[in-house]
Amino acid sequence: MTRDARVLRVAARHSTLNPPESPMPNVTDEVELLMRNARLRDELEPYIDESVSLVHFRQMSLREENCFLESMLAWERAPALPISCWSLPEVMLPRPATIDDDVLRNLLEDVIDRLFCVRVLLEMTEHLSDRQLYTLIYRDILPACEKKVDLPGNYLCWRCVDESDSETWLTYYATEAERLQWENNEGPLPEPQDLPYPRKLPRASEL
Repeated sequence: MTRDARVLRVAARHSTLNPPESPMPNVTDEVELLMRNARLRDELEPYIDESVSLVHFRQMSLREENCFLESMLAWERAPALPISCWSLPEVMLPRPATIDDDVLRNLLEDVIDRLFCVRVLLEMTEHLSDRQLYTLIYRDILPACEKKVDLPGNYLCWRCVDESDSETWLTYYATEAERLQWENNEGPLPEPQDLPYPRKLPRASEL
């Protein structure tokens, strides 16, 4: 299982496929936007590769293009740090085997809140017990090195189901349409089941 299969980064709330409508800039704004665009392209020059040519800038207004370039520049300049070091003090948890259930439950609530404060959101956790989720955070999430992008609207979403674990996904999280598509393409399905550990976690809309 690669890290990229579990981690979804949402960089700024600007869609490059269906960009929002922007007000028409006046002449002064247009000049400033053009100057900003030129500066951004100059600053991005050391990082640019062939992938940039695949972006359909013509579908964006100049203001939207600048937002996109700013997000690219923020990504390139962002430090890659263990997620445990994204907040101060560093998030440090005791080993799961050393604590009882009550202590673990309190620590789990605290670490989820601390992750949310640094814009790390957890998804698809409700098939996991508190101890299993705590162990996943301790073992996989906190040590993971990820780019800490300081950009409004940016957050990192950690999906707590391995890409290779199709049975869990189909059993608990897939929609009826997704299950039907899977059945048509891949074959028999596991029976859908209710989530055994429902929990309310922070959502992106609360950022």
